[in-house]
Amino acid sequence: MFFSKVYRKLRELRYSPFIIGLFSLLWFIYRTGTKPSRINYPCQRAALANSYLWLTIYVLPFLQLLHQKIYRQINLRRLFPILVTLIIIGGSLATWGIFILMRREAGKEIGLTIESKLAKFEPSSSIFVVNGTRGDDEGILKIIDLMGEHGLLFYKSPEYGLNRGPNGLIARDEVVIIKVNSQWDERGGTNTDLVKALIQAILNHPDGFIGEIVVADNGQAQYGSAGSGGSFSWSRNNAENISQSIQSVVDSFARRGYRVSAYLWDKITTKMVSEYFEGDLEDGYVVNATKNPRTGIMVSYPKFRTVFGTYISFKYGIWSQENRTYDGEKLKVINFPVLKTHSIYGVTACVKHYMGVVSDKLTANLGARAHNTVGTGGMGTEMVETRFPTLNIVDAIWVNAIPRGGPRTSYNDATRVNIIAASTDPVALDYWAAKYILLEVAKRKGYSGLSSIDPDNTLSGSFGYWLRLSMEEIRRAGYQATVYEDYMNIYVLHLK
Repeated sequence: MFFSKVYRKLRELRYSPFIIGLFSLLWFIYRTGTKPSRINYPCQRAALANSYLWLTIYVLPFLQLLHQKIYRQINLRRLFPILVTLIIIGGSLATWGIFILMRREAGKEIGLTIESKLAKFEPSSSIFVVNGTRGDDEGILKIIDLMGEHGLLFYKSPEYGLNRGPNGLIARDEVVIIKVNSQWDERGGTNTDLVKALIQAILNHPDGFIGEIVVADNGQAQYGSAGSGGSFSWSRNNAENISQSIQSVVDSFARRGYRVSAYLWDKITTKMVSEYFEGDLEDGYVVNATKNPRTGIMVSYPKFRTVFGTYISFKYGIWSQENRTYDGEKLKVINFPVLKTHSIYGVTACVKHYMGVVSDKLTANLGARAHNTVGTGGMGTEMVETRFPTLNIVDAIWVNAIPRGGPRTSYNDATRVNIIAASTDPVALDYWAAKYILLEVAKRKGYSGLSSIDPDNTLSGSFGYWLRLSMEEIRRAGYQATVYEDYMNIYVLHLK
């Protein structure tokens, strides 16, 4: 009863001009004081207007009354610190109460109940889930531990030990491409706290990491938050500290001497080149101008030289100019998308994420735009004819579950669910994440048009339809992929 009364009072306070003005002033000082350029943000301009009205309506008349009525009775030098203290205490209490109320009513954070289950049939695909991580904690380490507990070792090593062994995923001397989302700012890009944690986890290889890490993506030099494609230096990012960009994360490791770099493939996405073995050392995109007979895609992929002088072909591996040979085993790809809806294809997750590998512009110029082939299973073809991901990790700390609302995802459009999930099967992970995260959030939020994100909807052109076409391409190449839950193991770790 007591808490119910308090809650009702807080609801009343929420509409009080005095509280709104005071809260706006405190918020304006806090946000703008740490970064003056934020004064241009729409929310800051609104807060400034509210603050001005509050000062004009409440503070100035009070000071005038104080001066006229009690100036001679009270020592203002003694009164001033008392007033300041009361304002700070009152403002803090009001801020705390309204923050709790707004957070409760906005419903920005949703806790999902995720259950473990074992596959009924083989061959099975395993999905590893950490529920309750915020990104800047030990979520990545916990999912590596969870994988290790069930036989998927993160570290490749000649010795057996915690999360390591001869069948591990990442060796100490390999080059690892971390493929992220970078075309959109705010919650539209991969969580940079998670990227930072993953880089650190690789560097912590128990045998001592001497390889190289490249964070990469192709925003296609088109569309995106700035209308010009991707960026690793957005001012508003998906992280606890929203100023933490991909580039700042990479730079933080590079400054300490680690072989960590970033390569935005946007800058080479319109340059067609030949492979290294053909004598072409230029950075650019290799394009197979022959359409795949099933999916219609012209397979394309980047080839580039890192800041450390390493020549990489996304398809063939690490090129040795001295020996004129490729080492395909030395190149690994970790596919790291953020989970969100898509305005055309329903869902963006692991499979759709390979649109950041192709060159949309070059293929469009040749008459077979890659983006148009997502719906025909083209990204499945792209995966198996270039480089299949060593591991897929879905970032579902914040998700956009508004049907057809993505890929752009503003802070206001995102819902926090605090989940990450990993699998070597990108299809199974997409199916599971869409059904048990996106669809569940959309239902709780009361959204309509849920069929667009339902993986069991197999109508022509739907997400479930093209996901199955992609699965067939992946299976045809001999990789494990499934959309059938009886063939999935779900291992879940709940963090407190």
